[in-house]
Amino acid sequence: MGLEETLEELHMIKDKDTDREKTMQTLTVCKHAFFDLTYISPVVFLYLLKECYIHGTCKATKKFRALQQQVHLVLQNFPPRGPAIFVVHCLYVLPIFGLYSEGFSHLMISALRRFLKVAATSEDLAEAKDLAAQLFLDIVGSSVNHDEGVVVKILEAFDVQLTNIEKAMCPLKAKDDHSLDSAKAFVERYIYELIESQSYMNAVTLLEHFSIRQSGQSFLNTMMQNNEFKAAEKWATFIGKPLLCALVKAYIDRNMLNNAYQTIKKNNLRQEFPDIYHKCKESSLKKLAEKGCWDVAEARTNKDRQLLEYLVYLALEAGYLEKVDELCERYSLEGFLSAKGTPYAVLSFFLGW
Repeated sequence: MGLEETLEELHMIKDKDTDREKTMQTLTVCKHAFFDLTYISPVVFLYLLKECYIHGTCKATKKFRALQQQVHLVLQNFPPRGPAIFVVHCLYVLPIFGLYSEGFSHLMISALRRFLKVAATSEDLAEAKDLAAQLFLDIVGSSVNHDEGVVVKILEAFDVQLTNIEKAMCPLKAKDDHSLDSAKAFVERYIYELIESQSYMNAVTLLEHFSIRQSGQSFLNTMMQNNEFKAAEKWATFIGKPLLCALVKAYIDRNMLNNAYQTIKKNNLRQEFPDIYHKCKESSLKKLAEKGCWDVAEARTNKDRQLLEYLVYLALEAGYLEKVDELCERYSLEGFLSAKGTPYAVLSFFLGW
């Protein structure tokens, strides 16, 4: 090997060592940042977070969960002004990270939520609520760029209320003035814009969060017309029984009987829709019987006599006379016991032929 080739190889080795050293330094700084935020600003913290994400070798979902866990742990070390306040400052900075902004915003918010379940401090959270309310105003005013999904998560995670928004809008307002007109009007305008852009689930989430109950039936109809069924169910559940009944009727009109049944079942509306309830129950039992899942079907009847009789009919129809006898004896369905004989005779007795 000549001198020139030897020098070239030495340079390559040196470059690799330099790159390795830089990587180790970065990892050391990152590790330190994830254990002590005393002298780490939000922008530096987020930059190191991004570097960890970029250099991670796992799939995106695993990297997200790993970093969320790290952020959750570092928040327990209580940054100088408090963990919730630190997260708000991070959310102010995140838009400058471009493509990483939305994902990291959800990461920081989800990590904070985990933290608040076990280690919230009232002083930190109280100030953070006011800061989050100001962030909301800045986002709506376009001075900070976050999408509506992040906005909703911010308001929920920090439990921002109209009082916090009113305080941010009118900082010089007298303390004894409890009017929330400005804040409510501001929030309602924002929600109206979400509805106009057909972002129905986000709109419903904020209506529920701020306890705003307006345009119940008409709003439900609009969502149903746009096939936004999950949002419609969430809205109807928030408003209450009358709107839930309207939702069930809307499902029935569209022949969406399974959706109607699920709504009836979840919200204890069986007495209001007995026929639909039994019709859907019978449909479910028939599917189970066709699969041969007789024991499961029997359990699903919940000892309802009408449903048990229908299950007997299904057993008769399938020629499964042992199951007919078993069900009749177990539940004292005496009207069927005298019908023993050939399958045709039994079926004729049951159907009244």
